[in-house]
Amino acid sequence: MSRILVTGADGEIGRAVSESLVAAGHAVTALSLSFASPHPADRLIEGDATSPEVVDRAMDDVDAVAHFAAIPHPSLGTPIDVFRVNTAATFTVLTRAGERGVRRAVIASSINAIGYPNNPHGAFPPAFPLDVHTPPDIADAYSLSKLVDERTAAYAHRRYGLDVVALRFPLVKWPDVLRDAARDVQDDPARLAREGWAYLTMHDATRAVQRALDAEVVGAPVIPLSAADTLLPVDSAELVARYAPGTVLSRPVAGRDALVDTSAARDLLGFEPSESIHDGTATERASLMRSKR
Repeated sequence: MSRILVTGADGEIGRAVSESLVAAGHAVTALSLSFASPHPADRLIEGDATSPEVVDRAMDDVDAVAHFAAIPHPSLGTPIDVFRVNTAATFTVLTRAGERGVRRAVIASSINAIGYPNNPHGAFPPAFPLDVHTPPDIADAYSLSKLVDERTAAYAHRRYGLDVVALRFPLVKWPDVLRDAARDVQDDPARLAREGWAYLTMHDATRAVQRALDAEVVGAPVIPLSAADTLLPVDSAELVARYAPGTVLSRPVAGRDALVDTSAARDLLGFEPSESIHDGTATERASLMRSKR
């Protein structure tokens, strides 16, 4: 059994990851500004992930880190606050982990690290599927913070030898919430065109984190994630042609295939998405997990 520090542990993904790690037999130290309800971790620490003293206390006996503490959307703070909190938390957590001899960390990056989803100028990516080589076009503080977080991961590996996997999450929710989102997007598909209508179920997100913690990965790879399909029940090439006409397909896309290249997740982590909101399995699994909360 290993002990894993989960920061942002009372957030939606942080709590789900904590539950999955405990279920897998790990001990969990949970760090959060506060806890709104009982938490599965055996160690709870209330405090700010930007505080070196708080983070250092949370690192006691820790073997690995799963870092989710952040302001998760640009609308939830001023640009200065969003950038400051997100980048300071990641720098503090990875620095303290490296100084304490922790050898593995996973951080929550975002599809927003390329800048297009929240770009106020309406910029579109030059090509789909999106991948680690998609050139960023960033004009908002949240997207900038996520790109900086990825560079901080590379710094932490170079300075401390800390292996850090940066997972570029798309929209991650429980399947019933994703189904509601899909219905809303059907009324205006252009809304999510710049991120390729990408999503990932919460169950698959927690699996990806576990694989990133366990896989023998060296360095600080950036790994895009997505379900195997898109939010909309429409052929992907048709979506691109209709709602992103200036964006090319860099390779053929069959049927409703995802418009995010997830080959790095498969090759480096041995991870492939197992759930789609367009079948019944994801809903049943999510309902079962949520009933235990």
